[in-house]
Amino acid sequence: MKIIFWDVDTQYDFMMSDGKLYVPGAEEIIPNLEKLTRYARDKGIPILGSVDYHNPDDPEISDQPDFKETFPPHCLKGEPGQEKIDATRPQNPLWIDSDPLDPDRLKQMIEAHQGEIIFRKQRFDVFTNPNVEPVLNIVRPDVIVVYGVALDVCDMYAMEGFLRIGKYRLYLVEDATRPIYPERGQELIKNWKERGVHIVQTRDVVEKEILFQSPETVA
Repeated sequence: MKIIFWDVDTQYDFMMSDGKLYVPGAEEIIPNLEKLTRYARDKGIPILGSVDYHNPDDPEISDQPDFKETFPPHCLKGEPGQEKIDATRPQNPLWIDSDPLDPDRLKQMIEAHQGEIIFRKQRFDVFTNPNVEPVLNIVRPDVIVVYGVALDVCDMYAMEGFLRIGKYRLYLVEDATRPIYPERGQELIKNWKERGVHIVQTRDVVEKEILFQSPETVA
């Protein structure tokens, strides 16, 4: 059974109260993000995930945002707000941009790399980076553990993409996420649970070690 952790957009602009697109309450989950990151490293669990990596003229960026399809400028290339926070800062990242890579070259890169694999994206949906599915096919996880922000935007697109593929046992670490709109977040969690996603807490992962238990024992 191969487990991977999937860290969604734990970047300064989203996580910190003075960030350009702060997700309410995101700072509160930083201790849990740190625990999950440390646990993955201690256990040798690969960490994959995503970061926003914007140009000012990306379609998602707007000075008159609707906060559904468009948002204010955030996570702009070269700016401090685009960086991952210390709690989840990668130690040896392989950054994969949105330009399609040759499958053989991509396979060589992944198999030769020891460290985090982070997809850069210009839209909410990580699967708009065309290299995501090919990398998943190379890594071949059985279990994907998802956390990060925002639950009702970028987490949602990642989760729906994994569910669409349909190959994985999925865990969402609820107390290591935060939504922009809490009611929407609860609706999504209810829906995912009904579709077979395991909704867990950080303590379940790092103390109870439920990832190494039989799925039937996980509530």
